[in-house]
Amino acid sequence: MSATVSDPYDQIPGAPADDDVEDRPEADKKALLNQVFRSLKRAQDLFYHDYAQPPPMPEENDNLIRSIKRTHEYGNVIKKVEEAKKARENEMLALPTSAPSLGAGSVIAAAGTTLAITDGTGKLVNQQTAAQKGKLLPLVPLGGNSKAEDNTTRSLLPSKAPMMMKPKWHAPWELYRVISGHTGWVRAVDVEPQNQWFATGGADRIIKIWDLASGSLKLSLTGHISSVRAVKISPRHPFLFSGGEDKQVKCWDLEYNKVIRHYHGHLSAIQALSVHPSLDVLVTCARDSTARVWDMRTKAQVHCFAGHTNTVADVVCQSVDPQVITASHDATVRMWDLATGRSMCTLTHHKKSVRALTIHPRLNMFASASPDNIKQWKLPKGEFMQNLSGHNAIINTLSTNDDGVVVSGADNGSLCFWDWRSGFCFQKIQTKPQPGSIESEAGIYASCFDKTGLRFITAEADKTVKMYKPDDSATEESHPIVWRPEIVKKKTY
Repeated sequence: MSATVSDPYDQIPGAPADDDVEDRPEADKKALLNQVFRSLKRAQDLFYHDYAQPPPMPEENDNLIRSIKRTHEYGNVIKKVEEAKKARENEMLALPTSAPSLGAGSVIAAAGTTLAITDGTGKLVNQQTAAQKGKLLPLVPLGGNSKAEDNTTRSLLPSKAPMMMKPKWHAPWELYRVISGHTGWVRAVDVEPQNQWFATGGADRIIKIWDLASGSLKLSLTGHISSVRAVKISPRHPFLFSGGEDKQVKCWDLEYNKVIRHYHGHLSAIQALSVHPSLDVLVTCARDSTARVWDMRTKAQVHCFAGHTNTVADVVCQSVDPQVITASHDATVRMWDLATGRSMCTLTHHKKSVRALTIHPRLNMFASASPDNIKQWKLPKGEFMQNLSGHNAIINTLSTNDDGVVVSGADNGSLCFWDWRSGFCFQKIQTKPQPGSIESEAGIYASCFDKTGLRFITAEADKTVKMYKPDDSATEESHPIVWRPEIVKKKTY
């Protein structure tokens, strides 16, 4: 039985027979096919499509309608978001226009002549031109590898991200020596550059020199007629500078152990003083609300920083701009330009008197202490970094070492040891007054680290000098960090 193949035209009504189709010319065949396909298309349009649905929208028209609706309803919001993104990108991509630089110059003056400031080569600098430019000292790079050092310093700085940084482990500190010798409150302490001895000054009007290794008394210097409030040893000269409540600032020659210069000008008690690390300049501050800059050699006053409205409690100097930073009881911190003698910036974040300052030895940062908070700032613009909260007392002194340990000492005899980067307080110590003293004589007035950063010295109200050192036997396992980031709230101001 043979299979038969059906012709598609047989199923179409009205289609011509096979013999007729084959006999027709080619043009008629094409016309017939077109007629058949049109019939199929009409049948498909009639029975296949759902005419209740709108015709499908082209993709480009759909996108156009969506963009029109988005712009009409959310145009203002989209515009503000884009502006905020651009501002954030510009802020993050902005690079500093100038790197921190070191002022290499000196202040000179001869008898009968006016003061002049020289550059590193000995040439005189035009004061007026330099003042107009906003700088007086020549900018000298810190080294050939300044970019690498800048990147390293920038990577060490704490970020502003609202995340809690895990603190670095530090060995706990312990008291190992108590030195008695003063007959009054000990108000000042400083260590000499060779790390052989340190000096203290107190309310008994005497400056005492102590051996750092043994703690024995080496020398006593008398000359002040009132309490000694500040003692500083020059890192580049054999000089010791002291200031007291008798309004006097004295320069002691350590080779002859006698006073060789007096700096007259303050109208009230001296509170603190600082020696510039690279210039022959001394900066003192007092209760007369001023900080004064002295030429170390000629005893002449270079500048009088007047801007605070209350006692200037502390002052620090550094080689890079801003070169002088002062803290006052008017609850402000001011940064000064040593070239022009004007205030560059005023920090008003503190709510109470600021009594202590400290500069980090390696990072371009400093910290200020007030009863409300210890605040960290980034130089040179004075940008707020973070709070070190928890030392609820009148803080009289701040000290920092190379390892990133910050110590704050207060009027109630409490010492808090902080990690610089994370702002975590890893140890608290309550000092004990020596026998014979009353309980209220437990205040800590001054403190400093030695040059190695492994010895910490405090000057206290019980007429003693106490020395601390890290526990050599302590390990991270034996003294773990008690750190609970889930309950720590980071305050912005």
